[in-house]
Amino acid sequence: MDGRWDGLRAEVRATIDDLVASGREAGVQVAAYLDGAPIVEEQGGLADTTTGRPLTVDTPIHAVSTGKGLTSTVVHVLAEQGRLDPDLRIAEVWPEFARHGKDAITLRHALTHTAGLPALPADVTPEDFTDWDRMCALIADARPLWAPGERLAYHAWTFGWIVGEVVRRTTGRPISQVLAEKVAGPLGVAGELFLRVPEADLPRLARLEDAGLAALMTWAGANLPNFDAVAPAAVRPDATIGSRRDVLRADVPAVGTVTARAVARMYAALVGPVDGVRLISPARLSEVSAVAVRAEEWVFGQETAFGLGYAVDDDGSFGTAGSGGSLAFAYPQLGLAVAAVRNRLGAGDGDPMEQLRTLVRDRVAGEVRRWRTVETGAGRSYRG
Repeated sequence: MDGRWDGLRAEVRATIDDLVASGREAGVQVAAYLDGAPIVEEQGGLADTTTGRPLTVDTPIHAVSTGKGLTSTVVHVLAEQGRLDPDLRIAEVWPEFARHGKDAITLRHALTHTAGLPALPADVTPEDFTDWDRMCALIADARPLWAPGERLAYHAWTFGWIVGEVVRRTTGRPISQVLAEKVAGPLGVAGELFLRVPEADLPRLARLEDAGLAALMTWAGANLPNFDAVAPAAVRPDATIGSRRDVLRADVPAVGTVTARAVARMYAALVGPVDGVRLISPARLSEVSAVAVRAEEWVFGQETAFGLGYAVDDDGSFGTAGSGGSLAFAYPQLGLAVAAVRNRLGAGDGDPMEQLRTLVRDRVAGEVRRWRTVETGAGRSYRG
């Protein structure tokens, strides 16, 4: 790795060590790419505190909604290949979806959480999640809560089946297989980037622990009027459902299982080439990372901005974050991708993964500005 980033790596490593030594974290991975090359790959702590198994750079961790970024990336790779169009009416490839007036809903609506289908039946179970056809039938028979595009509502679980079934109907293959063939395989991270975890890889996963997330889910169910509509009590996104072998083995593409280096590598390949692999063109990158919708979100009541499948932040980044703290984002203007993943799912703990993301972003931004100033003065710009 580039020696210019030795100081940043030492700072990240020290932060991880402090978090683990204090007992605040069990295991943490942090990775960052700049202009297609890795500049940070640090990890520390344990993958399993009950056995003492160490967390390594290639230990996958269930990262909850950080997986939505994988699902969205599959869509954009297929769009780049001319296989999908964000403005596709979903019913064109999934005729049953048109029931109850849903024929005007497009893939763009699904990607931007404006399809009007955020809710699940109150009695849905984790076992239902393992039955792809059943979940897609529930979605197809659902009545929209409002017209497409009328309101922003986080499709916490339904996002995965809506987008995933479009991919399956278009390609004839499950979205987890398309991810492996079109994204993970070409990037050399086939064993570290999953929507559906193969049976043989389950023992490699980090063991999830709860450190406040379950309590937050209970609070949300009691205090946010629309929360249980999108995440009924039996399927709240927490360490319990994220540890179920049957759910991990199923295609549930609203969530995912990753290593920090694999998901950072994926975002880096959205921004630019990584070892000769670029997932989408610069023009498509500009489209998918731009704000497509900004509004007060229906579940949490806060102003939120989405691009095409990714959250868009005011700092110029786009990406996804998962309940409990894991995250992965890219900064196109910096040429940076950064991911931070944990296996102790916290809430109300000061958001240490976000602090690590900010640490990397700020150090890289400062250095890039300095290099650009120096090289522009010499007649060159840093990014060329």
